[in-house]
Amino acid sequence: MLKVADRLPAGTLQEFIEVEGEGCSLGPNTFDIAALSAGKTIAIFALPGAFTPTCSAQHVPGYVEKAHEFRSAGVDEIWCISVNDAFVMGAWGRDQKTAGKVRMMADGSAAFTNAVGLPLDLTARGMGVRSQRYSMLVKDGEVKTLNVEAPGKFEVSDAATLLAQARSL
Repeated sequence: MLKVADRLPAGTLQEFIEVEGEGCSLGPNTFDIAALSAGKTIAIFALPGAFTPTCSAQHVPGYVEKAHEFRSAGVDEIWCISVNDAFVMGAWGRDQKTAGKVRMMADGSAAFTNAVGLPLDLTARGMGVRSQRYSMLVKDGEVKTLNVEAPGKFEVSDAATLLAQARSL
């Protein structure tokens, strides 16, 4: 499992882009994780699935509401990562009003989730392999903090906890 002081694993994530620009076309765009995180401080939170109850009612809204506070604390970007495809993440982002606040990053095949060692097997519940719920602060590709939730919990990966950690870096 990924731990503090580790570097983010090599690989890619996808994001559904609503407006063409900065070299990005409309629709799904693939981003190299190392290139995207280079020279930036990023608040990353991951969760089991788009449009699921806790994720939609608490997890994403907390980061959307505190996006400006994260920026004031020196965080350049906020990423939400889920094992969903870019189309689903794009639709969920529109529903949650994340534009300009939280980047909705798709890990469609769970490659990133497996590389960080935080998969959650929900096959018995009909959801397949998903991501555990966690948050982390990453600076120039290096993990500075990591908060992994116990199964079924939402206590340490919330926006308030990660924001307090960002302020103390």
